[in-house]
Amino acid sequence: MLRINDDIALQDWEITENFVRASGPGGQNVNKVATAVELRFEAATSPSLTGPVKTRLRRLAGRRWTNEGALILQCDETRSQARNRDIARERLAELIRKALVAPKRRIATRPTLGSKKRRLKAKKVRGEVKSLRGKVDPNS
Repeated sequence: MLRINDDIALQDWEITENFVRASGPGGQNVNKVATAVELRFEAATSPSLTGPVKTRLRRLAGRRWTNEGALILQCDETRSQARNRDIARERLAELIRKALVAPKRRIATRPTLGSKKRRLKAKKVRGEVKSLRGKVDPNS
């Protein structure tokens, strides 16, 4: 079981981990040991998450979200399989915590009368400065 916060915990059947061979440094070890982890979380069928949270999670996941509604995270940062597994689980938990936070609604506001007048006055001054930049008549 993976605990996200006090209210939400993911069951073991929702998460599957597949270990594959990692790329990068590691000598012969990289050719023999499957240290990289591919974590698959069945988000669409998860009873732990509500609809709006799933929608926000899908937006946050981006390309990592599959057509079947699963979230796939990969980690091959370290040479240790256990450490990679912990990192992937922590990334999943952090992603879900971000999805739990509902965005604040924007309150529509209007510019004040003073700010409108200041803007128009600044435009007028700027226009006058630019109008004085014309060519100078040498005859006058």
